[in-house]
Amino acid sequence: MVAPLPLSIFLIARNEADRLGATLAAVRDLTDDLIVVDSGSTDGTQALAASFGARVIERDWPGYGPQKRFAEEQCRHVWMLNLDADEVVPPELATEIRRLFSAGEPPHPAYAIGIAEVFPGEIRPHRLAYTLWPVRLYRRDRGRYSPSPVHDRVDLDPGVTVGRLRAVIHHFSVRSLGDQLDKLNRYSDQQADDLEARGVRIPTWRLFVELPGNFLKAYFGRRHCVRGAYGFLTAMNYAISRHLRVAKHYERRIGGRTGPSGRRDG
Repeated sequence: MVAPLPLSIFLIARNEADRLGATLAAVRDLTDDLIVVDSGSTDGTQALAASFGARVIERDWPGYGPQKRFAEEQCRHVWMLNLDADEVVPPELATEIRRLFSAGEPPHPAYAIGIAEVFPGEIRPHRLAYTLWPVRLYRRDRGRYSPSPVHDRVDLDPGVTVGRLRAVIHHFSVRSLGDQLDKLNRYSDQQADDLEARGVRIPTWRLFVELPGNFLKAYFGRRHCVRGAYGFLTAMNYAISRHLRVAKHYERRIGGRTGPSGRRDG
């Protein structure tokens, strides 16, 4: 058996029993410190995670950033790798991560790793799939997840250099179109909450351009167009979710105004 790396791997999850097994199976040999922070699963996620040797910690949901910061604090190693429950590290990426640690301390304190979406019916990302490049592998003393409840990113200390791995994470994010839209709808509620908490005001004219503009962004800019009809449908879901964010923000704004009679409108 290959020795584990000096690396903690952490995930946050809720009702991910249908996808989490593949995620944990791909990385359990990389680490002796696998952490799953669960926020009230009812589908057996906790038992599944434990069967892969993960330490399972229950915690109510406070938002993306706070939950990931809590998970960071549970890690035993200085180096940490974060994954989502629907992301799979393919063998070539696991090999690259092992190679990075083979000579001792990696040369950079943080590494960006590509995340490419795998659509239903695919076993790997399309060769032209749009790929995000966030920092996912990093030293806990040089960066932490943002405390924002909706912005899922690692904030690095000033001057930290970021390396980039070549292989990419496979992101199996779409269970179905309905499930995707339901998830995006819930996320738009959190985004509207965040805008309100930060005192951000999105101009009303954005209501009229958010849906068509974001459809074009997803269909062409994020290359959903290479996935045929299914790509068209997922681009529509993305556009609807971005429209809902602005629409809910607008609805809350007008609901808080006081009308001429002194009562609240809405």
